[in-house]
Amino acid sequence: MAIIFRGVIYMQKKKDEQLKLEIAKELGLLEKIQKGGWKSLSAKETGRIGGILSRKKKSKTV
Repeated sequence: MAIIFRGVIYMQKKKDEQLKLEIAKELGLLEKIQKGGWKSLSAKETGRIGGILSRKKKSKTV
């Protein structure tokens, strides 16, 4: 049972990662991420992605 639980958590992380990439694409940051990885983003860019991700997740649950 614990393996299934961890599997669900793993799948959720994959979904979150996909959503982050979609948001980065919308913001025009996807190419920058592909070239330099997530560490190449500024704090402002990272915060924008996180804020939009948070809003999208809240709107799905409410």
